[in-house]
Amino acid sequence: MKKIEWKKRLIQAAWILAGVGTVVLMGAAMQKKNRKTCTDIKIEITGIEENMFIDEKDILELVNHKRKVIGTPVSMLNLRSMENALENNPWVKNAEMFLDNQQVLQIEIDERQPVARVFTMQGSSFYLDSAGIRLPLSDKLSARVPMFTGFPSDNLKLSKPDSLLLNDIVKLGRYILEDSFWTAQVAQIDIEPGRQFELIPVFGDHVVSIGNVNELDAKFNRLLTFYKQAWLQNGIHYYEKINVQFDKQVVAVKKGMGGIRQDSTTALELIRQMTTAADLTVVPVEKNRTLQADSIVKPPVVVQKPVKETSPAKTVTNINNKINTKPLSNKVDPKKKPEPKAVMKKTK
Repeated sequence: MKKIEWKKRLIQAAWILAGVGTVVLMGAAMQKKNRKTCTDIKIEITGIEENMFIDEKDILELVNHKRKVIGTPVSMLNLRSMENALENNPWVKNAEMFLDNQQVLQIEIDERQPVARVFTMQGSSFYLDSAGIRLPLSDKLSARVPMFTGFPSDNLKLSKPDSLLLNDIVKLGRYILEDSFWTAQVAQIDIEPGRQFELIPVFGDHVVSIGNVNELDAKFNRLLTFYKQAWLQNGIHYYEKINVQFDKQVVAVKKGMGGIRQDSTTALELIRQMTTAADLTVVPVEKNRTLQADSIVKPPVVVQKPVKETSPAKTVTNINNKINTKPLSNKVDPKKKPEPKAVMKKTK
C-alpha cells in the first residue's frame, strides 16, 4: 500500500512541475512578445463600393492620435480603446483590430452605406444609411443617392411621425438604389403631407405620384409599363403628371398639345432597355381635372387596344362633376328638306 501511495504522489508532483513550467514558459513568451514593437499597419475598408467617405489617411490619423503606433511596444497598445475611437466616427459602422505573428496591426473597417440624402424645410441636409442613422455631409465627395426634399424636422430627437417618415425614406431610397434604371431616372423625391411621395424624373417634364411606400414593386412596374407603352407612342413630354398609387391603374394628366417637344435619344434608349412588365390599364385625364378615386374605377380609355371609329361626341357635365359622353345622332329629320347640291357647269 505504501508503494502505491508513493507512486501516486510522484505522479502528482510531476504534473505540478509540468504546470509550473508551462506557466513560466508562457509568461516568458508573453514578455518577449510585449517587448516587441509594432512593425506595420494594414487597413481594409469594406461595406461600400463606389464612395469612400473615410479613407486610410483618416484612419491613420485616428489611430496615431495619441502616439505613433509603428515602433510602439505591443504591451502599450490598447486595441479596444483604439477600436472605440474609430467607431466614434459617424461613417464607421464597425472596427476590428488585431496583431498578427509579425506584429503587424491589422485594421478592418466596415463603412456605413448612404441610401438617401435628405433636405429639411429649415435648409439643412444630411445622409441616411441603410439602418436609418444620420450621417453628416462630406467635404471629400457627394454620394450619388436619391435626394428627398421637404423633411419637416431639423431636430436630432424626432417625434414618432417624423421617425416613421424617416423609415419610409430609407425604404424608398434603398429600393431605387437596387435598380440601375430608377437610379438613373429619378432625380428627386418630394415629401408630401401624409407620408406621400412624388418623384421628379431626369427625363420628361412631369411628376410621378406614388403615394406611400407600400407595394413599391407593383407601383414601379406600372410606371415601367406606362413608359414603354405610352411614351414610345406619344413622346416623353406628352404628360405632366402620372399617378401610380391606385391598384392596377395609371392616371395620366396630359399637357396642352402645343407644349409637346421631341424626345431625346438618351431617354428613348433608356425606355427601350426596360424589362418587360405586366399589362395594365392607363387612364388619360385632361389637364386641370381633379383626380378622384371614384372617377377612375371604370377607366374610359385602355392603352394598346384598337379604337373604333365613332360619331362625334358632345360633353355633358352634371352636378357631380362627372363627365358623360353621348354620341350625336346620325338620323335625318324626315320633315327637313335636303339642301340643294351645287352643280358645276361646264364652260366652253
